[in-house]
Amino acid sequence: MKIRVGFGYDVHQLVENRDLWMGGIKLEHSKGLLGHSDADVLIHAICDALLGAANMRDIGYHFPDTSAETDGMDSKIILKKTIELIATKGYRLGNIDATICAERPKMNPHIPAMKECMAAVIGCDADDISIKATTTERLGFTGREEGISAYATVLIERD
Repeated sequence: MKIRVGFGYDVHQLVENRDLWMGGIKLEHSKGLLGHSDADVLIHAICDALLGAANMRDIGYHFPDTSAETDGMDSKIILKKTIELIATKGYRLGNIDATICAERPKMNPHIPAMKECMAAVIGCDADDISIKATTTERLGFTGREEGISAYATVLIERD
């Protein structure tokens, strides 16, 4: 069996009049993330990690923010297509370990729903997806609630 590891990172600005999508679910919050798609930073970081592990460039290469096709796209579609892309090279997901960095809203109550949502999209067990949440102790752009970031590490496998 061949295994590979990938790392991903994403950040989006918090703005008024946008929905807040995280891990494929909509969260109630006074602001949402600005982006060409739905700006789900968690899914975007995971997709970058998956693509990197398979040596298939990055999310912007496959889903450019200049494309009308990706305008407003649900990131769950990007995740599903990313899983299909790595499968073209014979890879499947081993596991995901991800961290969301946000001051508000609190992410922990939503983590089980995020895991279940993404597991259904990927076609894996929710136990293969670890999601953690942290703040930056009110430091930096995250601490000032100007944006949210996410980090992800993935393991992919091929027989």
